[in-house]
Amino acid sequence: MDDWLGLGKLVGNVIDEAFTSDEEKQKLTNELTQITNALKAKELEYKAKELELQGQVIQLQGQVLAAQSQNITAEAKGESWLQRSWRPITMLTFLVLIVLNAFGLLANPLPEKAWELLQLGIGGYVVGRTVEKIAPGTASKAKEVAKSIINSLRNPHGHR
Repeated sequence: MDDWLGLGKLVGNVIDEAFTSDEEKQKLTNELTQITNALKAKELEYKAKELELQGQVIQLQGQVLAAQSQNITAEAKGESWLQRSWRPITMLTFLVLIVLNAFGLLANPLPEKAWELLQLGIGGYVVGRTVEKIAPGTASKAKEVAKSIINSLRNPHGHR
């Protein structure tokens, strides 16, 4: 009997003590093995479902990043000079503020919210520029891995 959750040896000892005939012991051991196998199968099912859900989350995150990227691309290709340039101007403004803050040239240090806004701006700008190439491949690869794991859990011995 497998030692599932460390109980196999304990249960085996109880069976040996409680039952005298080998037939009774074997019957109970077989029933416990079936229960243990059913529990293991459920555990694998839940793990497979968790992986499947993680794959879906990754896919949705990829879609969000792709949408952000499309927005930045549309702005970069816009007809108006201001539409194309507002993000770079904003980032340059923050760069100037950071340099002034670093040298103590601002009347008041930058507040925490300004740093959070800067992180958001840089993150959106950098991610938006690179996500077009990365996100679609990542989402599809995660989906393939999840499907492969689920199939191997459903068919542990390679039977189809």
